Amino acid sequence: MTSLISAMEISATAQYPSFILASWYRFAPLEDCEGLKAELLSIGRRGGLRGTILLSPEGINASIGGSRGNIHVLLAHLRRLPHFEGLTHRETSVQSIPFHRLKVRIKKEIISLGLAMSPGALVGKHVEPQVWNDLLNDPEVLVLDVRNDYEVGIGTFEGAVNPRLGSFREFPRFVREHLDPRRQPKVAMFCTGGIRCEKASALMLAQGFRELYQLHGGILGYLDLVPEERSLWEGECFVFDQRVSVGHRGAKGSYEQCYTCRHPVGPAERGSPAYEEGVSCPHCFPWLDAERRRRSRERHRQVKLAVARGGAHIGAPHEAL
Repeated sequence: MTSLISAMEISATAQYPSFILASWYRFAPLEDCEGLKAELLSIGRRGGLRGTILLSPEGINASIGGSRGNIHVLLAHLRRLPHFEGLTHRETSVQSIPFHRLKVRIKKEIISLGLAMSPGALVGKHVEPQVWNDLLNDPEVLVLDVRNDYEVGIGTFEGAVNPRLGSFREFPRFVREHLDPRRQPKVAMFCTGGIRCEKASALMLAQGFRELYQLHGGILGYLDLVPEERSLWEGECFVFDQRVSVGHRGAKGSYEQCYTCRHPVGPAERGSPAYEEGVSCPHCFPWLDAERRRRSRERHRQVKLAVARGGAHIGAPHEAL
């Protein structure tokens, strides 16, 4: 493995006071995940970074918040690894870091599809956000939202098909049961940041689909680059951090997340008698028993105490990738 970044190199980045949220992924062979995990934790903690990095033999998937300088130090370290030269990332300015702590996890897959496959070069054609509307307006193109049903429920593109996935692992079955390359020769797909489309398009190409398109940079890239007056996006975009949902240019959305069931809840749902902050929402209220409510109320009390002391209560319902 390459050597650790020096403390002097990290401290030199203190001149960057603003926070950014940076995300990246790459499917490429990754050796010694355990060793790299230790290195990234050391660099990230010394640089005050927070967020989640997933490592697996198939590659890296990350969403990290902190100063631009210290994030770029970590990225520079990754770009020294074999197969990760030229690693690209997207970044958004934020007022505060939307994560409680830094986590580096080793998994079998950096995005779970449940199949032994890595996209490599076998992916759909990447379409830039500025011309994505052309595909949305093409009647010959089937537009497919490959996110989970609860994500689609708070926002999607006009006319997109919702596969109603409980998890991404259900996508192969959806393709088998509902799609046919003879009936849907042209398919355009999208997801939050692009990574799910990489595996989805590789799967579909292997099953005989030939004309596949995917939104480069995902929904977040589209919301950043396409002016709101030209946008065909409807609603908000669910994100896996404390912001819960965002709109154009990364503006904080109106949704919060239920701690008990993790479902996003909008203003109307928070006005329901079934909603109790930190305890229940209309989606989980029917199956909660009295003991679960009691435990949830006590935990929510501890969270509020931690916030009042200026700390963060570990275990908040965010930070998944």
